[in-house]
Amino acid sequence: MPRLLFVYNADSGLFNTLADIGHKLFSPQTYRCDLCMLTHGVLREREAWRDFVEALPVETRFLHRDEFRREYPQVRTDLPAVFVEREGEIRQCLNARSLRDCQDLEDLKKVIRFACLPACEQESP
Repeated sequence: MPRLLFVYNADSGLFNTLADIGHKLFSPQTYRCDLCMLTHGVLREREAWRDFVEALPVETRFLHRDEFRREYPQVRTDLPAVFVEREGEIRQCLNARSLRDCQDLEDLKKVIRFACLPACEQESP
């Protein structure tokens, strides 16, 4: 069964999380993870995003940049990004530019519905 894989342009770990919070607070215009900016407030995940993800008709998975690079070292792409993951293979459905173009959470939800969900329904190549 396919699932959506959301990859943040931020590393995992407590120190990195604290640094990200500071960056969002003091210099949000230079923060480098558009996915984080859309889906999270300064301290936690937005409730509207959580509700949206829970209502999706496919499984979801979330990875930080360092986790993604460890698990998929062969995939070289700008992050953040969203992929369709199926049977250990992944295919990008939203790239960093598409995420940067989202003005708000509603835009993100719309592109997920129209770009990623149909990709989940397609047969494997």
